[in-house]
Amino acid sequence: MKMNWRNMAALTLFATATLAAGTATAADIKEVRFGVEASYAPFESKSATGELQGFDIDVGNAVCAKLKARCVWVENSFDGLIPALEARKFNAINSDMTITEQRRQAIDFTDPIYTIPNQMIAKKGSGLLPTPASLKGKHVGVLQGTIQETYAKARWAPVGVDVVPYQTQDQIYSDLASGRLDASFQDAEAASKGFLKKPQGAGFDFAGPAVSDEKLLGAGVGYGIRKNDKALKDALNQALKELKADGTIDRLAAKYFDVKVVLK
Repeated sequence: MKMNWRNMAALTLFATATLAAGTATAADIKEVRFGVEASYAPFESKSATGELQGFDIDVGNAVCAKLKARCVWVENSFDGLIPALEARKFNAINSDMTITEQRRQAIDFTDPIYTIPNQMIAKKGSGLLPTPASLKGKHVGVLQGTIQETYAKARWAPVGVDVVPYQTQDQIYSDLASGRLDASFQDAEAASKGFLKKPQGAGFDFAGPAVSDEKLLGAGVGYGIRKNDKALKDALNQALKELKADGTIDRLAAKYFDVKVVLK
């Protein structure tokens, strides 16, 4: 059947409108570019040979395999992930980023994938607790741009706690071990696997119970995406749903975590 230029133009406009409206399918996604801050074991870190590794990396690669898309990883500081996403340096944040209302003002998120307790660490026998009274006058390290920084600055800093932001989690652990910090506040699993179970963490332990505050600390981790990127959001959600249903994410979680973390 022949087609004149008017019909061709009409079909082109229809296709453009369809993609803009976010009705493209997973088959249209050939590449997923994930933004990651690679110093937060066991979620994302680098091996001795410089390869990316960790739970988020494994799940991201499984998502790309499910979508039959190429996975590309773009390293970025954690506090710069949202600006870099908005600047289109990548199209999804996959770096243990908790879904919070504050972040939703700037970007959108997929469905929650997992949740991890937030806990403070300090020297064994320090007697420190994650409370304003206990931490007054103390120095507490937090990773810039994290929910832990938001919480500590809102709940602890106003009553005299010195909340110290860092560009990387490794810098926090180094200053904690050297005595420049009294405590650090982060994901419990990151603290356990990235510090407490390593030689550098000898003499340190969790200080007090896990800290809960849904308003500031959120209720789960998802992939951050640009607002109105419906096609990618739907594709990622479908892939994650299938990987939860077939047990893939549970199996990957068991490889890294001591507790059940996957949200159904």
